[in-house]
Amino acid sequence: MTAERDEDADESIAADWNEASGGAPEAAAAASAPPDPRAEERKAAEQARLAKSGILAIVNSNDVSYERLPMLEVVFDRLERILTTSVRNFTAENVDINLENITAQRFGDYLNSISLPAMISVFQAMEWENAGLITVDSSMIYSIVDVLLGGRRGTLATRVEGRPFTTIEASLIERLTRLILHDLGMAFAPITPVHFCFERMETNPRFAAIARPDNACVIFKLRIDMQERGGEIEFVIPYATLEPVRDLLLQGFMGEKFGRDTIWENHLAREILQTEVDLEAVLDEHTMLLREVAGLEVGSVLPLNARQDSRVRLRCGSVAMLEGRIGRIGDHLAIEVEEKLDPPEGGRRD
Repeated sequence: MTAERDEDADESIAADWNEASGGAPEAAAAASAPPDPRAEERKAAEQARLAKSGILAIVNSNDVSYERLPMLEVVFDRLERILTTSVRNFTAENVDINLENITAQRFGDYLNSISLPAMISVFQAMEWENAGLITVDSSMIYSIVDVLLGGRRGTLATRVEGRPFTTIEASLIERLTRLILHDLGMAFAPITPVHFCFERMETNPRFAAIARPDNACVIFKLRIDMQERGGEIEFVIPYATLEPVRDLLLQGFMGEKFGRDTIWENHLAREILQTEVDLEAVLDEHTMLLREVAGLEVGSVLPLNARQDSRVRLRCGSVAMLEGRIGRIGDHLAIEVEEKLDPPEGGRRD
């Protein structure tokens, strides 16, 4: 009996210990064992997979897919050629301009990515009633200043760290920006007329906000080289700015018109003109009660108000086309057309 009581007491103590430790002896052993590196890797991979799926992928997504606008790429290709001549005349230097890339980004992310110091010009697209940005990096700023103020060729433009831009530097870059905006309007001219007007220049990206941080923008980067000097210019155009001409920019080639085929239209017009239609000569019209119509029988007489010189209308279906007077040619009745009737309001007849 004593041995059995001792065994029961040991089992009770073991059960109390397992309950206090929160599980079976295996759990306690697992808790005291060193962590498995592969288990940690699997856990991290599972968390990453969950973060990329479902609603978390939408919430955490910072990428903006670039909606390809073929005509917008054509516009900046034209700008590249037009601007090469303009900047060459502006600086009296050999100029090489290349379109680096076209990307899409959220406006807030772009402002945070601007390398300072830089000059950010805000411009307005008057016909579209919205704005855009032109960012000139520091290398381009000092290269333009050096070229326009007579710097020697073959020397790299240098800048003084920590020094703000002077009034002369800002004035020269403003002249360059106005030149670029004029050429940008010329590049858009074959697609749609638009005037880009310089509004202001900022050096702090926070003061150049023209859209909400989450709004998507198209970013074009141009590289301008003037012998051994040069820099980059970026165009930032929010999708909201391009919305009024989005259908035009979606064209696959210049002059494309969605939903129209001029060859088919001309063929259809020729075939319609050769179509045979029935014309009805209406001598007179009466309004009758339904019981009077129901009472008509074979042999009933309907008196008409038409006389020999009465005017008669010719109708095609329910549309009155012509009006004239009734007459006779040989054994046949004839109508001499005297007037071409106007089409009904909202209708069309060629």
